Amino acid sequence: MRAQLQIGREELTRPKRGLALSGLSAGLDIGFGPLFMTALITTAAGVWSEPTIRLGTGLVYSLGFVFVVLSGTELFTEHTTLAVLPVLNGDATIFDLARLWGVVYCTNLLGGAVFAAGMVTFGPAYGLIAPTAFVRLAEPLVSHSVASTLFAAVLAGWLMGLLSWMVTSVKGSAARIILVVAITTIIGFGHLPHSIAGNVEVVAGLLASPSITIADYGRFLLVATTGNVVGGTIFVSLLKYGYVTGGIEE
Repeated sequence: MRAQLQIGREELTRPKRGLALSGLSAGLDIGFGPLFMTALITTAAGVWSEPTIRLGTGLVYSLGFVFVVLSGTELFTEHTTLAVLPVLNGDATIFDLARLWGVVYCTNLLGGAVFAAGMVTFGPAYGLIAPTAFVRLAEPLVSHSVASTLFAAVLAGWLMGLLSWMVTSVKGSAARIILVVAITTIIGFGHLPHSIAGNVEVVAGLLASPSITIADYGRFLLVATTGNVVGGTIFVSLLKYGYVTGGIEE
């Protein structure tokens, strides 16, 4: 757990300006996943079977995460796990954690919204994406009940927490790429609510169709973020910190 603690300490002490620029970059980069998903839906509709489209969109969804993780930019759902460890260990305060989360979360959302606006504006104009693909991607994220969305978001946060934990232990770019693709493809295949990637999907749907409203977007963001934080913090950070320190004490 030493590597995870060290990374958490480093992130908590980074200057706010660097965090903001890195968070903005991650929010933009993560948009490539939804871009490739809508392009694939547009191209494969009526040609591929539904299970094949779902598997394909899950796979291309992972590419946005590959860009973010390998470029080393700041993604909110990674910090629901590693950044919590120094607080649990007494090396940082809740204020330090709130500062990191606030800056990274807001800039991730801003970058994603900018990417979504560009995607909706230029994707159809370029002939890459049919406008209906934006709605098809966003609608499942806003149509489920709060309880169902929360449960699925906890799973997404849990998986992202495991990813951020394991990436620190993997050596070599090839191994890291395989790990990122494997875990985030599961999230994409299940279309689990990821607050940052899902922000791009829902904003695009909101801009493309009146069937998705601001209220839908706000509800999605609140529930998905809550679930992601619970999944990454409780099911990964707290449990793993607890069993490691418990083992040392014993």
